[in-house]
Amino acid sequence: MTSSFTTLSSIRSFSRFALVPSILAASLALGACQKDAAPTGGDAPDNTEAGTLTDATLNTDAASDTSSDTKLTSEQEIIKDLARYRWTLMDIDDKSGGPVITTLMDIKEQVMLLFSQNQGQNTLNYSVGCNTISAVYQLQGQTLTTEESMSTKMLCEDLNKAENLLNTLMQGSSQLSVTEGENPVLTQVTSNAITLTWQGKLTSQAKYNSKGETVFWAVNAKKVACADDSSEMCLQVKPVIYDDQGIKVSEGEWSAFTGEIDGYQHDGMHDEVLRLQRYELDSNESTEGEEYAYVLDAVIESAVAE
Repeated sequence: MTSSFTTLSSIRSFSRFALVPSILAASLALGACQKDAAPTGGDAPDNTEAGTLTDATLNTDAASDTSSDTKLTSEQEIIKDLARYRWTLMDIDDKSGGPVITTLMDIKEQVMLLFSQNQGQNTLNYSVGCNTISAVYQLQGQTLTTEESMSTKMLCEDLNKAENLLNTLMQGSSQLSVTEGENPVLTQVTSNAITLTWQGKLTSQAKYNSKGETVFWAVNAKKVACADDSSEMCLQVKPVIYDDQGIKVSEGEWSAFTGEIDGYQHDGMHDEVLRLQRYELDSNESTEGEEYAYVLDAVIESAVAE
């Protein structure tokens, strides 16, 4: 089933080896974190490359929170549905045969869009895996129109050209259509007749039907035994607490974490600090007493282990 509409989504980007300049402070009680550090069992979620943009913090003011008692316009329904997915580039059709296809298609797995709300405004976030670019958008019928974009200012080196091209494509007006399904497909035709095809995957907030709680964990480069009598190796983690200014004020004790962190890949060579979104699982989602699902938001510190 195909329905036509216009919209634009974005994805937030972070660099694996960069210190995020603005850290959202989280109040993370040590006792609770130590309990969270060792959930048991659970299905391992699909991982994305560390350093890839995640949706965890982009939908903190999600359109999906609209009250069911309020009748939504057709545009609001479209926006609400689009905000449930993280969109990854699948294909580009450029009739002019320009450089856009090669430049973006070579890195299509990391070219992403997210639809979100920021201070009550519909916001399109997009990235090629470095900076996060955001633009307020309006949706009228099948036409998406974006306002002037804003971007973080990290040096992207080899990604600069692709980032500039994507930003150009996102400007102005676009016509969109979506093919519904478990993994919906979004088709976007830009004002210069370039067609971008995006595949959707449920955001963590939509998947777990709740807003995540921000927590910070330090992850040791060295793994440890999951239990005293176990040969299985687990991540070694400890909670980290920051104040309202993003200054580290305390750390917990190291403990073995037997679960999975969605989106995180441990390389065994770097000590890192992760910003995570923690989602409480209901009884139907949890297994063997697992209480929470953890999703990587950003790697905010990374240093080569001694």
